[in-house]
Amino acid sequence: MPWNQGGGPWGGGNGGNSGGNGGGGGPWGRGSGGGGRPGPDLEDMLRKGQERLKRAMPPGRFSGGAGLVLVAALGVAAWMATGIYRVNPDEQGVVMRFGKWVDTTEPGLRYHLPYPVETVMLPKVTKINQLQLGFRSAVDTRFEQRQGATRDVPEESRMLTGDENIVETDFTVFWQIKDAGKYLFNIRDPEGTVKVAAESSMRDVIGRNPIQAALSDKRQPIADAARVELQRLLDAYDAGILVTQVQLQKVEPPAAVIDAFNDVQRARADQERARNEAEAYRNDIIPRARGEVEKLVQEAEAYKEQVVNQSEGEVKRFLALYNAWKVAPDVTERRLYLETMEDVLKGAPKVIIDPSAKGAQGVVPYMALPELKKSNGAGGAR
Repeated sequence: MPWNQGGGPWGGGNGGNSGGNGGGGGPWGRGSGGGGRPGPDLEDMLRKGQERLKRAMPPGRFSGGAGLVLVAALGVAAWMATGIYRVNPDEQGVVMRFGKWVDTTEPGLRYHLPYPVETVMLPKVTKINQLQLGFRSAVDTRFEQRQGATRDVPEESRMLTGDENIVETDFTVFWQIKDAGKYLFNIRDPEGTVKVAAESSMRDVIGRNPIQAALSDKRQPIADAARVELQRLLDAYDAGILVTQVQLQKVEPPAAVIDAFNDVQRARADQERARNEAEAYRNDIIPRARGEVEKLVQEAEAYKEQVVNQSEGEVKRFLALYNAWKVAPDVTERRLYLETMEDVLKGAPKVIIDPSAKGAQGVVPYMALPELKKSNGAGGAR
């Protein structure tokens, strides 16, 4: 029959059930020119279908060319049906036409042109991939991983910090496929690309921070900054990869200088403690000194106000006396004399003499009032 001869509609090979070993091998490419997955043996299917059709139909009903056309139509329909495929929820369909990426399909029942015109690849896009840099686990991470069973990779972990110190940084990158088409066709080695970009991003972030930040309180911000930088690089490559997390596993100085580094850290701790003590003393002494200064300033202001007010009062008193003297000079002078004598003589002992008194040469007996006051005061104190 025509399907078993060379030069058939798909350029078959040597005929029979060989599948075209020397030529195209039919539409499913069973020969060397197919370049894809093996398909069903069309010639065998057509022969079996023709035999079943002959047994089912009355003799002579579909003989000759009509039967051949029917068989050919059934074969074409079966070939077209091979383009139906299903994309699972955790996959994306990458449709290729003669090896060129033409479309990316979402989960569901889909269709593409049958092989060899179009083929489809179904990579997993929800799987979280793990990449270790600076160390390698001794046990495969897909199975059980033992604690501490790791091997260091110094050429990946040694980095220079912003203050020109060397640290060994071990970290893990978690990533997944964001766009399957870009992932398969835009980069040649996805895992190698992620590894190189992640190492470059971490070196850039570590190089912008001092060693103390990487060793203490800024580990998580450094990891977040490295993730953002890594995602930026992969987006620039149009790699179709999403970085979900970057974890810092270990950040420490190299083993050859760890003792010296610990000494430096202890010295810095002592320095920080002395600085804190000095700050505490300063915070104690400065407020008290400022309080004393404020007290002296307020006392000086009060004394100034007192002196000024007293002087102004004396001036007003003098002006009042002057005005009174201008009105009545004699009266004012006598009043001033009496006030002055009162101030002078009020504390002096007094002897009262009455010229008209008789006896004892005119001296009138008297009581010593100042001495009596003094004696009364001393008796009261006792």
